Amino acid sequence: MLRNGLEPWHLIVVAIVVIVLFGSKKLPEAARGLGKSMRILKSEAKAMKSDDTPAGGTTTATPTPAPDAIAPSDVVTATEAQQQEPATGSVK
Repeated sequence: MLRNGLEPWHLIVVAIVVIVLFGSKKLPEAARGLGKSMRILKSEAKAMKSDDTPAGGTTTATPTPAPDAIAPSDVVTATEAQQQEPATGSVK
């Protein structure tokens, strides 16, 4: 049944069905949108590839330093914070 795979008449039938379903006015717009999407995809893939390998072997961006680690002794619980605060707004 599927020995020959896709034959030319299969493509003709598919093209006719697409034209009937979408109409001749929508097809150029769809093709234009598909072409634009492919160009964007190609340019983004090229940009990602060029980001991976720096040109000339030099890097222009300076690496950002890692943030300081928080030691367990630096952590203060809510009850410890209340005990350390002086009593303000005392009632007379």
